Amino acid sequence: MRAVVVDGFGGPEQVRVAEVEVPRPGAGQVRVRVRAAGVNPVDGAVRAGVFGGAGQRIGLGWDVAGEIDEVGPGVEGWTPGSRVVGLHYGTVKPLGTHAEYAVLDASAVAAAPESVDAAVAAALPLSGLTAARALDLLGLGSGDSVLITGAAGSVGGIAVQLAARAGLVVTALAGEGDEELVRSLGAKEFVPRGAEPAGPVDGVLDAAVLGAAALGFVRDGGAYVGLIPGAAPAAERGVRVVEQEVAADGAELGRLVGLVDAGELTLRVGRTFGLAEAAEAHAVLAAPGTRGRVVLTVA
Repeated sequence: MRAVVVDGFGGPEQVRVAEVEVPRPGAGQVRVRVRAAGVNPVDGAVRAGVFGGAGQRIGLGWDVAGEIDEVGPGVEGWTPGSRVVGLHYGTVKPLGTHAEYAVLDASAVAAAPESVDAAVAAALPLSGLTAARALDLLGLGSGDSVLITGAAGSVGGIAVQLAARAGLVVTALAGEGDEELVRSLGAKEFVPRGAEPAGPVDGVLDAAVLGAAALGFVRDGGAYVGLIPGAAPAAERGVRVVEQEVAADGAELGRLVGLVDAGELTLRVGRTFGLAEAAEAHAVLAAPGTRGRVVLTVA
């Protein structure tokens, strides 16, 4: 089968399509015939060598949408032909989801949404699970205020929707041209990039990785959640600082799928590319101003 890999670190030119053996599912696993797979910033970080793995062939891709075509021993509830979405967690791995077939733990997949196609569905797993977990870790309740940085991005945009649905008063920090977008997603207030909110908020979800600057927007005793382990600022003024790391969670992913099918969660795809165009997809991912998830489609 074809799979997207890197054999060395650097820019998009390091990305190539290799011929590799089709993987087989082990105990508790399923194999998915990939129809679409999101291209995320973490893929660019893997390609650049942020997570190590020098000297290894590394497979790319975390998000997947497709159909199960084989189940491993001990798997219940899934059969070949089931349409699913899933998260293939892991930075340095021989194969990811940017391939014609991918093997995932059965606990990492959920039934695919019925209301959108595979390319759109592939924008959900990593961004959706990241946003949902971050909001949960903030520990805010209905009526509390939250500032979401990077609110026009894939994670931030989902976080705005989930926060508004939970009854939080959302302030969105994004580029000047994104105000209409983030307000349509549920933001009550808007702060252009480089400006400050009118007053302190109960919590910040720092999808733009602003660090100490974003922490400064939180009231004394509030909460700050960062999305990149090791990048959070030092706690101050009694602010609870949490670094979240996404986890594969089929049950939570299923809840998010339900919101998509109910029309309560909108997914955004910016551009789609074929598997053979993976290097071009990485170049677009690295360019500023990309809105919506970049997605690889697999015929």
